[in-house]
Amino acid sequence: MASPSLGTLELAALIAVARLGGVAYGLAVRRDLADRTGHDHSVGAVYTTLQRLEDKGLVTSRPSEPLPVRGGRSRHHYTLTAAGKRALRNAERHATSVWAGIGTIISPRPV
Repeated sequence: MASPSLGTLELAALIAVARLGGVAYGLAVRRDLADRTGHDHSVGAVYTTLQRLEDKGLVTSRPSEPLPVRGGRSRHHYTLTAAGKRALRNAERHATSVWAGIGTIISPRPV
């Protein structure tokens, strides 16, 4: 089965879910994306993207217990599925293939 195509934000969010592991809930993913990309995505954009990843079968979500404060809401924690892990490996392979040979043309910028 072919991997579903992923947009830039979808791929970044999928990587964030993988990186965050057990603490991958919406706002943690949003913070991770902001830290890594330097762009502050709206809450709606992040949750819509996470929902698309779930619809594609790349992540699953489960609600947590409500937070222990008055009126505390539950969080949705996201976990990679086997298909999500395959999609990440495929995206890495694809990026490596696309970037092959470019190192001799441009010099890397210091991080």
